[in-house]
Order: sequence, then structure tokens, then C-alpha cells
Amino acid sequence: MTRHSREDIIEAAGRLFAERGYDGTSMRDLGKELGLLGSSIYSHISGKQELLVAVVDQGAELFQASVERAMQAEGSSRDRLTTFVAGHVDVVLDHGEVSRTFLNEARSLEPKYRKPILAARDRYEAGLRTILSDGSGDGSFRADLNPTVAGIFVLSVLNAIDRWYRSDGALDRAALVAALSAFISDGIS
Repeated sequence: MTRHSREDIIEAAGRLFAERGYDGTSMRDLGKELGLLGSSIYSHISGKQELLVAVVDQGAELFQASVERAMQAEGSSRDRLTTFVAGHVDVVLDHGEVSRTFLNEARSLEPKYRKPILAARDRYEAGLRTILSDGSGDGSFRADLNPTVAGIFVLSVLNAIDRWYRSDGALDRAALVAALSAFISDGIS
């Protein structure tokens, strides 16, 4: 019988939460995925909510690291926006199950866990708004750009990538980032 670590259980939970949703995943489903009795999982974790917190925390950390890289990138605000787009694409495509759970299932967090995740999301979005606002000031983007509205549009486009992008399709990742960056930057310039 294979022994499973806490990390194995979190990874499997992230996979199931991304596929079925938090509410659509039971501990029995998780046990079946791991080849364990549902009850034996409790020797590693206290419950399903703990697993959701762990997966959503991973997503928050990945997205935050990407926006920090973008904010520290060299060049114009347009260059930093391209770095932001590339980082977001990397998180969504390289960590699909974690990012889908972060984006779609954080609403299932109990209030005491939801508050810090919402704060992390707000920091991420604030980083994007800073890039957009700086770009309005340095001429990279329109002077009348509303960073809040533009940020919502940008994230709406980027958060949908995993629904339509295929790595074996017409665009490789570099072409995807270039196309998205041009579309977004041209639209706000």
C-alpha cells in the first residue's frame, strides 16, 4: 500500500476541487482518488476546509509572486504589463488546478479563512492597478485610463485562458503572451 503525505493529499484535493468544485468533492472521493479509506485521510488533515485553505493559499502565493516580478521589471509600464501578463499566464497554465481552485472555489472558504485570501487577491489586483496607473502617467497608456475598470477587464481576459487555450493549438505560450499583451496594451493605449 502506498503511503501518502499531507502534500499528496493537498495535491489530490486541488485536482478534485478544480474538476468537481469544493462542494462536489467529498472526503470519500478524495480517499478513492488516493486509494485510501476516507477516514484514514484524517490522520493527515483535520477536514476538507483545511485542504481548500492549503490549495487556495498556494494559488495566492503564486499569483502574488508573479505580480511582484512584474512590478520590479525593468522598462516602461507597457513592459511591466507584458511581464504581468506572462506571469499570470504561467500561473494559470503551469498550476491549472491550483489556479482554478483559487479563482473559483475561494468563495467556499469559511469567513475566518476567506478574509486573508481576499486581502491577498486585493494586493494582487492593486499591483496590476499600480502598473496601469503608472502607465497612464508615463504615456504608456491613455491618460484617462481608469485603472480599476481596466484591471477588471485585464483579469477577466487572463482568468479565462484555461477554458480555451490548448498548448497543442495554433499559439505556443510565447505567442499567446505576445498576442494577449498586444491586445490589452493596444486597447488601453
